Amino acid sequence: MLMADTVDGDTSRQRPHALLVMGSRTHADLFDEERWTRLRSLVTLVDPVRVDVFDHRALARLARVEYLITGWGAPPLGPEVLRAAPRLRGVLHTGGSVKNLLSEDVWERGIVVTSAAEANAIPVAEFTLAMILLEAKRVPDYIAGYASTREVAGVWRDGVPPSATFGGVVGIVGFSRVGRRVAALLAPFGFEVLVADPYAAPDAVRAAGADLVELDALMAGSDIVSIHAPELPSTHRLLNARRIASMRPNAVLINTARGSLVDTEALLERCRSGLLRAVLDVTDPEPLPADSPLFGAPGVVLTPHIAGAMHAETLRLTDSALDGLEALVRGAAPANVVDRSMLGLSA
Repeated sequence: MLMADTVDGDTSRQRPHALLVMGSRTHADLFDEERWTRLRSLVTLVDPVRVDVFDHRALARLARVEYLITGWGAPPLGPEVLRAAPRLRGVLHTGGSVKNLLSEDVWERGIVVTSAAEANAIPVAEFTLAMILLEAKRVPDYIAGYASTREVAGVWRDGVPPSATFGGVVGIVGFSRVGRRVAALLAPFGFEVLVADPYAAPDAVRAAGADLVELDALMAGSDIVSIHAPELPSTHRLLNARRIASMRPNAVLINTARGSLVDTEALLERCRSGLLRAVLDVTDPEPLPADSPLFGAPGVVLTPHIAGAMHAETLRLTDSALDGLEALVRGAAPANVVDRSMLGLSA
């Protein structure tokens, strides 16, 4: 699939040069035949078509490149890389965050940067909704109880907490791209939705059918708390021991953001007491060491960071990057441009 374009025809000469900067597995996930054809209709690709390290050959290739399509596995675009790419006009990132990808020189050069964060928010929000609905119905408790007794009408049913579906309270920590989508997806299900985010506009939260409250009130008043805040110095252990201890008995904590936002020891203590369930798609550290106490802990469900785009879902990320690329090639302003001034508040 990594076929270079010839430059024998006038059309090829007129198309700007581009380079894929990502790991081989990422490339395989992102590009099917349809999207590969679309990419080649927009730009010229000359060997090497894709790199995952900036060696001498890759740096030499950058001399003619106007656009970089980046993804997971991409090395940072530091000063040396940018010096080798004097014609670079745009970086189209197929992932979410660009914080660890770009040096300050990118912004100083006025290079346009786009991100697929909006596209990646879709599967994360869908995963979160699925977990909320299952946990609110207490499905995991019923599965475990049924398996342990193999009796439909077993006495174990008396120990399952009441469901928190119709009329239950869902607290969303962080009115981010994902947080906003989760609030929208919850609209048909009869939950009361609370949002805690010091930067959220009250009108936007109300328009999403939610109420803006302080974090402490959300933690104490929710049946299910879902975390969608960014990983920043100010959010480290945002859900500390005091806030976790304030949660309602039989509450559920869902984390698809970053593990560092939660005090893991306090979480474990609360889960071991039988007062809390936790669904953790992210942990701190990640991946977990084999001897982590989270494995097998009562009330803890671990998933291996699967909420974001996987398999066919990754094609949304490609479409986002290609839409931005096409806009730039046509001389238009792309959507999903990264705002440098917001990097300090985003993931």
